[in-house]
Amino acid sequence: MTDLERLRHSAAHVLAAAIAKLWPDAQFAGGPPVDDGFYYDVDLKHRISPEDFPAIEAEMKKIVKENQVFEKQVVNREQAIADAQAGRLAALGNREVASKFKLEMLKDIPEGEPISYFKTGDFVDLCAGPHVMRTGNVGAFKLTSVASAYYKGDEKNPQLQRIYGTAFKNKTQMDEYFTMLEEAKKRDHRKIGAEMGLYVMDTEYVGPGLPLWLPKGTVIVEELEKLAKETEFAAGYVRVKTPHLAKEKLYKTSGHLPYYAESMFPPMELLEGEEEKRREELEAEFVGLGKEHAEILGLGQKERADRLAEIAARHKVIGEQIEKLGERYYLKAMNCPHHHRVFAAEPHSYRDLPLRLAEYGTCYRYEQSGELFGLMRVRSLNMNDAHIYCTPEQFAQEFNAVNEMYLKYFKIFGFDKYQMRFSTSAPEGLGKKYVDEPALWKQTEDMVRDVLVSSGINFVEVANEAAFYGPKIDVQVWSAIGREFTIATNQVDFAVPKRFGLTYRDKDNTDKTPLCIHRAPLGTHERFIGFLIEHYAGNFPLWLAPEQVRVITLGTEEPLLNYAKDVVTQLRAQQVRAEGDYGTDPMKAKIANAETAKVHTMLVIGGRDMEAGNVSVRLHGKGNVGAKPKAEVIAGILQAIKERQA
Repeated sequence: MTDLERLRHSAAHVLAAAIAKLWPDAQFAGGPPVDDGFYYDVDLKHRISPEDFPAIEAEMKKIVKENQVFEKQVVNREQAIADAQAGRLAALGNREVASKFKLEMLKDIPEGEPISYFKTGDFVDLCAGPHVMRTGNVGAFKLTSVASAYYKGDEKNPQLQRIYGTAFKNKTQMDEYFTMLEEAKKRDHRKIGAEMGLYVMDTEYVGPGLPLWLPKGTVIVEELEKLAKETEFAAGYVRVKTPHLAKEKLYKTSGHLPYYAESMFPPMELLEGEEEKRREELEAEFVGLGKEHAEILGLGQKERADRLAEIAARHKVIGEQIEKLGERYYLKAMNCPHHHRVFAAEPHSYRDLPLRLAEYGTCYRYEQSGELFGLMRVRSLNMNDAHIYCTPEQFAQEFNAVNEMYLKYFKIFGFDKYQMRFSTSAPEGLGKKYVDEPALWKQTEDMVRDVLVSSGINFVEVANEAAFYGPKIDVQVWSAIGREFTIATNQVDFAVPKRFGLTYRDKDNTDKTPLCIHRAPLGTHERFIGFLIEHYAGNFPLWLAPEQVRVITLGTEEPLLNYAKDVVTQLRAQQVRAEGDYGTDPMKAKIANAETAKVHTMLVIGGRDMEAGNVSVRLHGKGNVGAKPKAEVIAGILQAIKERQA
């Protein structure tokens, strides 16, 4: 936990203590630090609203001013259960009702694992920590919002009130944060996406989390795909295409089922040929048993009981037989299992490696409805995916090449601040959270670390956050206004290729399992474009702008219109997204319309421009650049697009 996370964790503790002072009957669940601050989930009859925030913050300030010590107490399980049953946990004292959520949390703590409290003043909470030394170290804080959240994120559980806040070391940092939030509201990708006509969420007919890309948004999608395909072709990748669904067997083999099942859409049951006929026969027999049930009502008690038992047993057998019929298919939640089967389709020698399989694959993930958020959290996503199969000797070069690809993209998009988050395993998670291969974990983690260090890439190492099959790197970037996003991932997989029996024939004529690097430098279209909208505030660079050029005429004379239309024709012949505004509106209105539509370049043409063979150039948000020869301007536009200039 970082120093800032520790501070925010402590602020959540102070928040709970303040609420307990105001509403002693409050029942608390969890209160962790999160990316932008902290929250605490509370079950309370009183509906907390922003109108309550001043009173809660006033109590928090009292606790901070008292500079109470965060006192850690380690207790045994029996004592913890007794305190929870007495209502003492997450409270200022014993209560008539138990601390019900803390009792649940105690059940989740494995036997033998330490159980600890943290106490400030009279408030005691079940907590592993860590915290700051005293409440006076909490610094500047502010409550920000309240929302509903299911306990443990499960909609079958009680719905709680989630109180959000943020905290910083000092008021200056907090003021800077809220200034950034105000700017972020103006740059909200949902707002700008709607204004520019990039995408739409049709929840009534299509469904939540399933974006429809409109023509202007599709332009951005296709430009990103073009960039990726050019870059990957130059780096020796080959492209593949895989279907949007697969049999259950594929995901059981990969290990994604049953562990990833909650994030996948429910399976589809498919019956074909003889299986469909057999199901009809069994269903007919099932109906027949119902008729037989009616016929035995007139039998004696013992005979009727015997026949009912026989029918019940047959019911069960038929049900089990029907359940076994058919195949289960799942919508694709990830591309890697399909790519493993592509690798398995042909025999491979060490001479064939590295093999780099790339695909913009469409995946479907069942995100909870409360977690959906514009393009950032969706259920249908198009991923800039690839899997590199290589030998251990090739790993360092391949992994470094992927990192270099990231850096190239950062330069193109103008990402000045970035960080690689290197996630490793933890010994206690082997065989549970992670594949139980300690030697391979150490080997691959050392390999990744060596590449990152030798290449001089800015990274932080975080334990116990790896993928289940190997270490990973999450790529974090900061937008133009300083907001942090995780946009891509890069993972090492030493386990799943073995599960699929993937091999290559090595120099010593033995079969060996390749290492696999999972990488997605541009993440998904949805999340990456959402980030770009905020980063650029919708003011995309020329190569990426939905409408790159608009030709605007000052007049309606036929020679002038013909001259302007010829400029548009020349640009469109070179695949430039150019449109013309030849109407009778005043020039200021035409320019205002183009500015509102965030057209990158406006070419204004009047009679003098036509006579001189010029166009007057105007750039979105920057104003008039001046008149230049038509050929020179067109050549400059083509060059800027080709080079993907910022």
